[in-house]
Amino acid sequence: MSKAPAPENQAVFLNFSFFKVDPKWRWLNEIGKDEAAKEFANLIEVANTKIKVRVYSTLGLREDADLMLWMISDSMEKTQVMTSKVYSTVVGKYLTQSYVFLSAARPSVYSSKLTPGFMTDAQPMKYCIVYPFVKSREWYLLPFEERKKMMDEHIKVGKKFPQVRLNTTSSFGLDDQDFMLAFETEDLMAFQELIMQLRETKVSKYVVRDTPMIVCVYKGVEDIIKSL
Repeated sequence: MSKAPAPENQAVFLNFSFFKVDPKWRWLNEIGKDEAAKEFANLIEVANTKIKVRVYSTLGLREDADLMLWMISDSMEKTQVMTSKVYSTVVGKYLTQSYVFLSAARPSVYSSKLTPGFMTDAQPMKYCIVYPFVKSREWYLLPFEERKKMMDEHIKVGKKFPQVRLNTTSSFGLDDQDFMLAFETEDLMAFQELIMQLRETKVSKYVVRDTPMIVCVYKGVEDIIKSL
């Protein structure tokens, strides 16, 4: 898997695309599904030489999505090309996008030490929990030092859970939310405990929306397609 583009002055865009499969897909014979799975896996392998693409299963975890593509690139157009190629595959003929969330990587204004996991060499973890995040206008009108004090508390809680990797990216001007969050972990109970503790921080009263919260499972691409 190729590394995400990360030069200091180069844009890094993220696209979280969720797809729902048409039930007619399940009527295909197993040989047809196997060939379609190989075709899709090959597409992802080739794509990862140009952009970064991860494929996750949401089968049985949401009624409105069966799989998710997390795409990372230096341009929005490249993710559009990738989406077009997805639809050109056999299984792509049976897919409909149910959610698309856009964002871009930006340095944190509250801590220079916060580096998104996807911008490192870290390998994907088993679970990825993705959700849009919106804060109130009142939050942005607070003095910076007051906001930083509350965010320091927020960050301190996060550091108590080293088994949970954070990927926070900015959606301002690109999508309806303020941020996109993608937490990676091998331990869903640890993630749940983290979220419960974050609810008790002062920052939480300024949260307007943090749904839908979607649990995704990282698996082999062929296995994901065959399971649909």
